[in-house]
Amino acid sequence: MRYDFGSDNTAGMAPSALKALGEANAGYARAYGADEITQRAADQIRQRLDADAEVRFVFSGTAANAIALSMLAQPHEAVLAHHAAHICTDETGAPGFFGHGVGLIGLPGFSGKIEPLALTAALEEPVVGHRQPAAALSVTQCTEYGAVYSEEELRHLIEPVKLRGFGVHMDGARLANAAAAGFDLTQIARLGVDILVFGGAKAGAHCTEAIVMFDKALARRIDNRLKQAGQTASKARFLAAPFLGLLESGDWEGGAAHANLMARRLAEGIASRSAFVLAHPVEANAVFVRMPQEAHARLNALGWACYMFDDGSVRFVCSWATEPDVVDELVEAIATL
Repeated sequence: MRYDFGSDNTAGMAPSALKALGEANAGYARAYGADEITQRAADQIRQRLDADAEVRFVFSGTAANAIALSMLAQPHEAVLAHHAAHICTDETGAPGFFGHGVGLIGLPGFSGKIEPLALTAALEEPVVGHRQPAAALSVTQCTEYGAVYSEEELRHLIEPVKLRGFGVHMDGARLANAAAAGFDLTQIARLGVDILVFGGAKAGAHCTEAIVMFDKALARRIDNRLKQAGQTASKARFLAAPFLGLLESGDWEGGAAHANLMARRLAEGIASRSAFVLAHPVEANAVFVRMPQEAHARLNALGWACYMFDDGSVRFVCSWATEPDVVDELVEAIATL
């Protein structure tokens, strides 16, 4: 089975990330994030966001998201999110676990983008003693269906939430792909996002993500919180080093731009050469195709790993490592189904 398009997690580490990891292994360094590599990587993130934020590196996106949400909502409260968001569908209740009972309220919207009217309706729900009231909003950039929110779209979601005094979290597991698609990273803090998960794993790092706290009040005793959650690395430089390599080399953006380009190549090939139609606009590095189960099974049998997604479409994901000739090979396989 070939996993070239199974996920952007199936690719290895980008050369610049792997090189930085090897360099971090030389000699000795201060432990628990007090080292120069961790500081330089955090500075690179702050520069891209144009924000004086607190940055911590953790072992997984699930932990990053769940810990972030636990800072924004109390155990008796809930977080508003798209019903297909990763926190709702793929984290096995981690937000509730880390948040000691924090709930999730799923909202509809095409291509993973929250429908503003649905958000308005949820915000207008009366607070009663029998269910968890909303206390925060989570948005995913880019979405689980590869859509990229515009600055204006995010503003329409965030402003009414902030007017109610609620917090805002952004899941940026594929933030590099959104940036490569034209999204201005410097607007995240200005739009009112309180806490961001800055993605590394899908951009070519190993399994590390960064928690970025624009609201520094959230960082109070953050190191205690992370330690209790098992997310404090003694050799923290090994979490930060791949970020440093990707960011200092420009490969964080460059790899994502390549992935986006390969997704467009794949989408154009499928649209022009096969009988299948695209289920969602291709704005980042993911392609979703309307394909009968029999055709999907035949493609798997030919050795191509791809997965049926929540809406019934088949997902193909490109990465920094996707090669043009392999894209063309996949298009040929799909065209023969």
